[in-house]
Amino acid sequence: MNLYSSVHELTLELKKQKKNNNPICLVPTMGSLHEGHYSLVHKALEASETVWVSIFVNPTQFNDNNDFINYPKNLNKDIEKLLDISKNIKIFAPSAKEIYGKNIEPQKFDFGYIGEVMEGKFREDHFNGVATIVTKLLDLFKPDFVFFGEKDFQQILIVQKIIDESFHGTNLVRCETVRNKNGLALSSRNKLLKRKDYNNSNIIHEMLVFSKKNLMKIPYDKIKAHITSEINKVENFKLEYFEIRDEKTLFEIKKNNFNIGLRAFISVKVNSVRLIDNYLLN
Repeated sequence: MNLYSSVHELTLELKKQKKNNNPICLVPTMGSLHEGHYSLVHKALEASETVWVSIFVNPTQFNDNNDFINYPKNLNKDIEKLLDISKNIKIFAPSAKEIYGKNIEPQKFDFGYIGEVMEGKFREDHFNGVATIVTKLLDLFKPDFVFFGEKDFQQILIVQKIIDESFHGTNLVRCETVRNKNGLALSSRNKLLKRKDYNNSNIIHEMLVFSKKNLMKIPYDKIKAHITSEINKVENFKLEYFEIRDEKTLFEIKKNNFNIGLRAFISVKVNSVRLIDNYLLN
């Protein structure tokens, strides 16, 4: 059997796997899978002959109910594609009731500064919802390895903090962002874009590359001003934030700073669809 929907079934299967001393690798997803997700799965298959993929659109991490309702879903297609990759992939696709019971509410967490800026600022309670489901999944699976993509870089720092505090036996594996031929980061939300908006979204990557090329040439405030202007002049596009921050602390640079480990972060609203991305600068 490759598909599990109940915690009871999952627990029994995990016990069998642990008896065989086969490392438990988990790739958490919200479904509507794409090549970015598949790259995580392939990476996980390098570490274990059996890989678990969770597919669960987590209601508690959406601060906008319309965003939750409109989030693309196609479980049957996701399952079919995963099993095309390997018959050794096992899928956990529970209902919200199975995960939360009757109380579909996020727990409250304090991640300090890394949870307050950027996505923490623009999406109230988002990281509480993320941390709630990640904690539940890590507690259920107790994986040796868990795989996340760097497109959601701030989320990776949140997950690492959860692991450091409560799941010492789990290793977080960071995987590079997968992009289309024009540089746009792959995202399930890309499927919600109209064709014209999708084609215009390449400007997001172009602006990240611009920041990398000009970090040592142009003052930081002028880089921000240029990117704001270029994004906002595109029809239906509105920049929410562009910031250059230390990738470990998420402290924003005050002026041009040439230390290693700087990363540019960007969020753009295209009509009602939010697109986020980031880029290592040095």
